[in-house]
Amino acid sequence: MKKIPWLICLITAFATTSFANLPMPTGWWRASLLRKDGNTIDFNVSMQYKNGKPIWYIRNASEKIAVTAIEQKQDSILVQMPLFESEFRLQFTNNTLQGVWIKNTSTSTQVMPVVFTPGEQQRYPLAKQTKRKVSGRWGATFVDNTKPMQAVIEFKQTGTALTGTVLTPTGDYRYLEGAVHNDTVKLSTFDGSHAYYFRGTIHNDSSIADGFFYSGATNFENWTAQKNATAALPDTLAAVYLKRGEDSLHFRFPDIDSNMVSISDARFRNKVVIIQIMGSWCPNCMDETAFLSKYYEDNKQRGIEMVALAYEYSTDFSRSQKSLRKFQQHFNITYPMLITGVRVGDTLRTEKTLPEITRIKMFPTTLFVGRDGKLKKTHTGFNGPATGIHYEAFKKEFNNIVAELLK
Repeated sequence: MKKIPWLICLITAFATTSFANLPMPTGWWRASLLRKDGNTIDFNVSMQYKNGKPIWYIRNASEKIAVTAIEQKQDSILVQMPLFESEFRLQFTNNTLQGVWIKNTSTSTQVMPVVFTPGEQQRYPLAKQTKRKVSGRWGATFVDNTKPMQAVIEFKQTGTALTGTVLTPTGDYRYLEGAVHNDTVKLSTFDGSHAYYFRGTIHNDSSIADGFFYSGATNFENWTAQKNATAALPDTLAAVYLKRGEDSLHFRFPDIDSNMVSISDARFRNKVVIIQIMGSWCPNCMDETAFLSKYYEDNKQRGIEMVALAYEYSTDFSRSQKSLRKFQQHFNITYPMLITGVRVGDTLRTEKTLPEITRIKMFPTTLFVGRDGKLKKTHTGFNGPATGIHYEAFKKEFNNIVAELLK
């Protein structure tokens, strides 16, 4: 892991005046993550107090992310995001909050400067007028340095205000919020892991070109889109299958309390077992976990069991345990969460953990095991609640799969 820059050390050097003299300000703020290429990834935060304790609500369209792990000492604030290995270290400076956003990854620590400006409830306040109408479904192509990726964009426009999401073969980009100003469309999101900014030029009401997609500190892609009510994602080769001669899975890993759990344990016998292949670094896994945890509590009496297999950023058990504990507590998960001990970036992750199946290409991936212990069906990727009707279609399909297996 890279050393944390000197700026972070400066920000965490707390002053000597009393905490009570500098209470955290309240109200709406606009946060801007600063990239070296001059672009910013903007989002909005409502800062409040609840029962005498500071709380943030990070807004992305209809989503409100509650952040409660906030530590303030005089003019310095440390904010731990509720999920992911992600935090802010900030100081009060000239009526603003300035500092850094820090996100740990599998290979490094990403650090981005950030500025919070008070009194800004709008994400893009300069968006005052437009004659363009972009609501609807669009077929899109994203291009990076490797190859094009087909996607679907769904916009909902009210005046200049814009919300939407991007659906890809691996899952959706969650809740996007932005605006249309003249001929320019802008959307962004921040959830502690995703930090995305989309910009494009509307050539007419059915064509967007010169699109730019900025992700995190350095990543960048071009994109274009054509309005198409029937746009669909292409078929992919991402599905997982049993290898020839195999019909069931065999695994045994420690859970986050270090207890060994095996798929052959008594709790799973004669049950329909749903296996979640996930990672605590994965926002789509976050959305799937919210669904699965509630589904399990509502349906476990029907003869259903669940188990999560986590592929984390590192092989360090304590680091993985800490990240997964956030998931367990945040979503009140009562089914086992197992730490595979294999890095998500390991090219042999499938062979080392689930050698009976073909390569795992997507996170999350869901495996459905019948009462006879045999793998019956697989599902790759996840369309979360930000996708609206697609999320409802997923829930219907999920219910149908389980109901059929329970027969």
